[in-house]
Amino acid sequence: MKSTYGFSRRGPDRVAEELAAVLSSKAAFEFKPLFERVHANLKSRNAASGGEEMLRLRAYEKLHNLVEAGIVTKTGKEYRGVKAALATFIETAATLNAEFEARKPGRLPVKPEAKV
Repeated sequence: MKSTYGFSRRGPDRVAEELAAVLSSKAAFEFKPLFERVHANLKSRNAASGGEEMLRLRAYEKLHNLVEAGIVTKTGKEYRGVKAALATFIETAATLNAEFEARKPGRLPVKPEAKV
């Protein structure tokens, strides 16, 4: 019997967003060049964490979730984005990111300690 103790504070899914952004072009990609592009974009945004191999596994899983959802089509070994579904996905992600940022609590100011 599993019960949850607390709440999840998941932030925006940067990997899926970057996959969608790269696949929104008209080109079809095999996984390796697609991952290299996504990884370079995430590194430039300073959003790549957990090591390259872990990021590769996460990207592969996210890509297949997008395929199952009908946002991306897979033909052989190539992946291509479905334009209308990607637009909806990107809009939804932007809305959820804005809500997440609005809920993020501000930090309390640090009080200087009194010297004795």
